[in-house]
Amino acid sequence: MDSADTAVSAVLLRLTSPQVLGAVLALLVAGVCALLVARALRVRRARGATAAVQHPPHWLDHTLEGALILAPLVAALVTLLAGHAALAAFATPTAVIDGAVRIVGALVLLRFGVYLLGLMLGPDSWLGTRENRITFVLWVIAAVALLGWLDVLEAALNRVSLVPGRTQLSLWGLLKGLVIVTAFLVMTSLIARAIERHVMQLDQLAVSTRVGVSKFAYFLLLGLGMLLGINAAGVDVTTLNVLTGAIGLGLGFGLQAVASNFVSGFVLLMDKSIKPGDVISFTSTAGASAGNFGWVQELRGRYVVVRDRDGVDTLVPNQNLITSPFINWSYSDQRVRLKLPVNVSYDDDPEVALKLLLQAAENHPRILHDPPPVSRLISFEDSGMRLEIRFWIADPVNGVNNVRSDVNRAIWRIFRAHGVTIPVPQHETRILRSRPPRALPGPLTQGPPGLDQAAD
Repeated sequence: MDSADTAVSAVLLRLTSPQVLGAVLALLVAGVCALLVARALRVRRARGATAAVQHPPHWLDHTLEGALILAPLVAALVTLLAGHAALAAFATPTAVIDGAVRIVGALVLLRFGVYLLGLMLGPDSWLGTRENRITFVLWVIAAVALLGWLDVLEAALNRVSLVPGRTQLSLWGLLKGLVIVTAFLVMTSLIARAIERHVMQLDQLAVSTRVGVSKFAYFLLLGLGMLLGINAAGVDVTTLNVLTGAIGLGLGFGLQAVASNFVSGFVLLMDKSIKPGDVISFTSTAGASAGNFGWVQELRGRYVVVRDRDGVDTLVPNQNLITSPFINWSYSDQRVRLKLPVNVSYDDDPEVALKLLLQAAENHPRILHDPPPVSRLISFEDSGMRLEIRFWIADPVNGVNNVRSDVNRAIWRIFRAHGVTIPVPQHETRILRSRPPRALPGPLTQGPPGLDQAAD
C-alpha cells in the first residue's frame, strides 16, 4: 500500500512540476491564439467574399488562401517558441515543450504540403476534397514517430498475422503497403495531370485526339504507379497471376459491358467521329431526325455526356455510339437541309401555293440564300395536293424545331392572307337500304348436289 501511495505521489509531483506546468500553460496559450487567429481570419474572409467581384482564381489568390490556412498553425508555433524562450530564461527544463514544438512544426509542414498537392491535382480531385482528413492522418503518424512510439507500434502490429502460413502478411505490412501504394498513385497522378494540361494546350491536335491521349496517359500511369507501389511494398508482382487471371475471367463474363464501353471510348476518340462541342441526335432509322439531339459536353472513359436544350445531361454508354446509328450535325459541314410538308386543296392553284411557300421562307434570318429555298409538288393525296418547302440552315446548334415553327407560322399567315386552303381529311359515308330478294324467272333444273352444271 505504501509503494502504491509513493508511486501516485511521484506522478502527482511530476505533473505539478514547473516544467510540466509551464509546458501545459504554453500549450493552452498556443491553442487559444490559434483559435483567435482562425476566427478573425474567417470573419474577415467572409466579409471580403461578399464584397469582392467574382473572377478566375490567380496564383496570388492561391497564395492568400494558403496563408489563411497556415496562419492559425503558425500562430500556435510562434506561441510555443515564445514559451520555450520564457522557460529557458528561468532555467526551467524545456523537454516537454520541445516535443510540442516539433509536433506542431510537423503539422505546419504537412498541411502546407497537402495544400500544394491539392492545387496540383485540382480542387475537385480526391485529395482536394479531403485535405483536412488526409492532413490529420499524416500528422498522427508523424506525431507517433516523433514521440518514439513508432517502433513499439510496429512490433505490436507485426505480431498480428492476417494470412497465417508460409507467407506471412502482418497488419503492419498491409498498412505499410497501402501507404507506399498511395504515395506512388499520388506521384503518378501529378505526372498524369501535368501531361494532360500540356496536351490540352496543343492546338495543332484535334480536340478528340487531345482528350484520347490525356486519358490514355492517365490510366497508363495510374496502372504503372500501382504496380510499382505494390513492388516497392515488398510484394512480388509475379504472385498476382491468380488475381490477374480472376480479373480476366471477370472481364470475360461479368465485366464484359464495362470493358466494351471502355474500349469503345478510346475508339471514339481515335477515329474522331465525335468530340466535345459536337451536336448529335439519336435515331433508330436512317435519315435526319430533329428529335433527341444535344451537345457533347465530355468524353469519359465509360460514357459520353450529352446535354439537351432543356439543360438535362444524358450519360450515353460508349458502346451505344459504336453499335447504334446517330447523326453528327457538325461532323464535316454544319449546313443541314430541312423539309416542311403541307397540303393544299384541289380547288387552289398549286403554282400560287408554291410561290407563297417561297415567300414564307425567304425572310427568315437563319435560312440560307445559297443554296436558295425551293418548293416542290410531291404527290396527289386523297384529301389534297402535297407540297413541300426545302431550305438550308448553317447553325443547327441553335436549334432546328424553332426554325420549323417559324416557317410553319409564316405559311399559315400567308395562306390565310391569299385564301389558300389547307384541307382536312374527310370521308364520305353512304347508307344503303336493304332490298327483298328477287323471284327467279323460271324453274331451275337441279342436278346432283355439289356439281356445277355450267357449260364453261
